[in-house]
Amino acid sequence: MGAPLAAQPRIPRPFLENDQVLINEPHGQPHDHKLDRVMVYLQAGSEVLHFLDGHDEPLKWEAGEVRWSPASGMHVSQAITKIEPTVTNSVMLVDIGIKKAGEPGKVVSTALGALQVDPKDCKLEFENSKVRVVRVRIGPRQSVPMHEHVVNHVVVYFTDQNVRETSPEGKAEAVQHKAGDFIWRGPCKHKVENLTDKPLDAVVVELKTPPGH
Repeated sequence: MGAPLAAQPRIPRPFLENDQVLINEPHGQPHDHKLDRVMVYLQAGSEVLHFLDGHDEPLKWEAGEVRWSPASGMHVSQAITKIEPTVTNSVMLVDIGIKKAGEPGKVVSTALGALQVDPKDCKLEFENSKVRVVRVRIGPRQSVPMHEHVVNHVVVYFTDQNVRETSPEGKAEAVQHKAGDFIWRGPCKHKVENLTDKPLDAVVVELKTPPGH
């Protein structure tokens, strides 16, 4: 993988925390991750995790890759690939820490779920007891028909977004986001239209939080 680089300063990243998620948790060296996380990689890269118990774990990822990362012990992160940020807000990844225990049987989809109404554009990335992750790719001037999200979720954008969201009542709203942005949303129902001549790429991380949480 090449000679390790000197420690690289971490680029400040947008941060969000509520009772269910901790996104882009700040940390120093050494550090540990007490939460299971969804890792959304916006750019390709690699690193080695040097754990204090003496073992090393090499990691390598591609741009657009999404992975499940279980909670880990105390370690030092060492960059192997020097990454020059290319997205507009200089964010290289979004890590979503899951704060609540999941309910494996929780219903996260209905007949109006995105995977059901638009299986051509919406694909399942992975699913476990805490989350379901869905990739959404909308072509130029295309749309995802009216669909619903029945649980709280995080949306991470790989590309710039300029869309029109329309509610079941017919209320339309123009929404813009930059590549690397993320948002927190509650349950909702809408149609999403791509207003640009470029494809839109995003992932939706749906939380299987038990009732009452």
